[in-house]
Amino acid sequence: MAKGSRSRSAVPGRLSGWAPATALLLAVTTSCTGSAPGSGAVVGKPGTAGVGDRLFPALGNGGYDVVHYGLTLDYVPETNHLKGTAVITARATEDLSRFNLDLSGLRVRTTTVQGARAKVACSGDEMLVTPAKTVRNREVFKTVVTYDGTPRTLKDGDGGMEGWIETDDGSTALGQPSGSMTWFPGNHHPSDKATYDTTVTVPKDEDGDPYDVISNGELITEEDKGRTVTRHWRTEEPMASYLAHVSVGCFEIHQGGTDDDVPVYVAIDPDEAEDSADVADLVPEIVDWAGKRFGPYPFSSTGAIVDHLPGLDYALETQTKPYFGEAPEETLLVHELAHQWFGNSVTPREWKDMWLSEGLATYAEWLWEEGRGNRSTTEIFEDFYDGTDAESGGIWAFPPADPPSGGRVFDPPVYGRGAMVVHKLRRAVGDETFFDILRTWTRQHRHGNADTRQFIALCESKSGKDLTALFHTWLFDKKKPSRM
Repeated sequence: MAKGSRSRSAVPGRLSGWAPATALLLAVTTSCTGSAPGSGAVVGKPGTAGVGDRLFPALGNGGYDVVHYGLTLDYVPETNHLKGTAVITARATEDLSRFNLDLSGLRVRTTTVQGARAKVACSGDEMLVTPAKTVRNREVFKTVVTYDGTPRTLKDGDGGMEGWIETDDGSTALGQPSGSMTWFPGNHHPSDKATYDTTVTVPKDEDGDPYDVISNGELITEEDKGRTVTRHWRTEEPMASYLAHVSVGCFEIHQGGTDDDVPVYVAIDPDEAEDSADVADLVPEIVDWAGKRFGPYPFSSTGAIVDHLPGLDYALETQTKPYFGEAPEETLLVHELAHQWFGNSVTPREWKDMWLSEGLATYAEWLWEEGRGNRSTTEIFEDFYDGTDAESGGIWAFPPADPPSGGRVFDPPVYGRGAMVVHKLRRAVGDETFFDILRTWTRQHRHGNADTRQFIALCESKSGKDLTALFHTWLFDKKKPSRM
């Protein structure tokens, strides 16, 4: 992400003040209805509400791992009304008498577990589901939730928006860190990744033209039903829910491919077409460039979405097609596409590990700038250290690997100082070992989760060096380091 000229995963200060807004949100009770479970003795125990993440303790749920989301949505842009059916296929990790789903602001109509009606109660953003029969440990089970309402936009203290956001000709859904729960129920923590089928039906406009619908992955089918059009998108590689995305509106579509024949799908709002004229060509160029440095591109397609939402103030690395609220600068495009390796394929295990996503994506910008014949990575490092780079403000506020709260996960240290950690590592181990580390990292944890401890262990294993002092000084120490 990045703010302004960077990504929401890449911009300092993006979510300062988010925690108070979230506290307000948690006070709102989601509307739910449901039917009582069948009679009989209940065995097992309730799954936990939240996975215990220090920075976002309420996000995610315990007792199960989601395997697949099948989302069927019916959306009317003129009224901003959403009807949905979520088929959630999961594997129980314990005997479950009850489990939770994260959902915010929508009315639940019916819920079934393994085909039988389940009891539902809601508290804040938690949807408590009590199945008719205990779900057994290791059992693969399906939960089907039908719901509707006006999906909400979440606002943080600095005015930033996430969740379901209306645009001038439709809407967009952005999920970092918690916005995805405003449009579908799920296990909304990065540690639980799943595959997705997202099918969206929209009406045609007053001129009889269909709205475009764009989501993650590949377009499987498009069906014109007269007054409506239905599009089915599929994501076959695992995805964290904060990267799930839908955009509805009017777009110019550009399709092509990379040198390795990865399909490219770029959607550009006509209002941004002039300033985005080079995006369709830059996307495959950047993906090919990154693949030579970070390893093979990890997904079956790539692209970008350039919408017309100038007040958004950030970009987001939505999986396979990063989202931009307006025409992006070249380095911002690099940042969000680098996230397809760092953040999307290799996803932080906890939110405190976000520097592994943002620091590495920011360093990709540095490498790109150097390759374009502008400042070298060493010169950029020095400009950050001296405070002369435009993005260097506030980078010494806390250690990159230890954000003090959820509201500061996207503050400058995670980006700028995170990239400085990466540069110091490169200088310590040399280019050959450094790029071997990055390629090994993306290969070993492809489509999975990983944490800071594992990254440090890999760096030491590949280099044969004790890097304790380097990581302590640049990654964990609260003080501004000496230049060394």
